[in-house]
Amino acid sequence: MILNVSHQLFYTYSESVILEPHTFYLFPKAYPHQQIVSHTMTIDPLPVMLAQNIDAEGNYQHIAYFREVTSQLTVSVQMAVSSADFNLFEFVLFPFETERIPFLYPDPLRKFLQPYLVREGVTTYVEQYARQTAGGARWTTVAFLTALCRDISQNFMYERRDTGAPLLPEHTLIGRKGTCRDFAQLFVACCRGVGLAARFVSGYLYGNALQEHDLHAWAEVYLPGAGWRGFDPTDGKAVKNNHIYLASSADPMLVTPVSGVFRGKAKSSLRAEVSVGETL
Repeated sequence: MILNVSHQLFYTYSESVILEPHTFYLFPKAYPHQQIVSHTMTIDPLPVMLAQNIDAEGNYQHIAYFREVTSQLTVSVQMAVSSADFNLFEFVLFPFETERIPFLYPDPLRKFLQPYLVREGVTTYVEQYARQTAGGARWTTVAFLTALCRDISQNFMYERRDTGAPLLPEHTLIGRKGTCRDFAQLFVACCRGVGLAARFVSGYLYGNALQEHDLHAWAEVYLPGAGWRGFDPTDGKAVKNNHIYLASSADPMLVTPVSGVFRGKAKSSLRAEVSVGETL
């Protein structure tokens, strides 16, 4: 199927400002089951230069440089991806001992995955929750991931918070509520708590009424023999072909869809519009 995204961001400033360089992660990321059909991004005021880069973690990145004074910044993105159906669990975990957790990733893979194993946010309470979930799944790797995904989706309350970093995983766990990015970061922390390499993913989701008009976030886990596999604790499922990837990182703050500052004393406000649909 062809999935289409329209995403507009409208920044307004109470008085004229000078925009410093802004970084954008608003270009779709190709995966084996998902290919880029088209992408356009327009920025007003027009940047004097728009650098197109690949960042340290392999994400598409744009950096815009501005010259003129302005009282607004508008970003409009249109994209389409071809997303194919596939068998989520058509893989074999290898070496076979990785079928159960905890396990050690073999070197030199473990060295490469080190940033995704950092136990930041893995408090005693978070680790206890992860281990309890793992025990209920008989310490089986894939069963743990699906059980954790399902538990957060079914037993935590979703709430909207349009801006700001993900909350600390323990805060989300105690409150039993949060945004998609809070749930994603809790999922990442739980995975790292039992020794699984995990990272934060930003993008869009089609087919979920709560998420079709917002940016979305989920998690990926590195499974030997299967590579990076997505799990969405907000949707409660392993990621198949309804998600559109923008960027992934060990640290969610490194792949904020739009980041940048301005010079001036103005107050700023943001309005965003997102629409995700399918071409029939």
